[in-house]
Amino acid sequence: MIVRVLGEGQWRVDDSLRARLQELDDQVSLALDAGDEAALRSGLAALADAVRSHGEALPAEDLSASDAIVPPADLSLEEARELMSNEGFIPDLPTPAS
Repeated sequence: MIVRVLGEGQWRVDDSLRARLQELDDQVSLALDAGDEAALRSGLAALADAVRSHGEALPAEDLSASDAIVPPADLSLEEARELMSNEGFIPDLPTPAS
């Protein structure tokens, strides 16, 4: 899975991290629903940190399509509402066939 962290670049993230990213994305959604901007920002920072920590940075010239996009942690509640889809920032992707 390829995840873009806006303003930073793209990372290839192993599918084993998918559940953790979904969990963090759910926390961001709950913060947004509660109107808790501090929790929103904390959740977005945690999401981006997980991608950077566990992913492999792709070269800037790599133009692969992103499967998910993580906005910057300083996003406002209003901006987050405009950007977030029904599936959150990390879409529920089908699990790859084994």
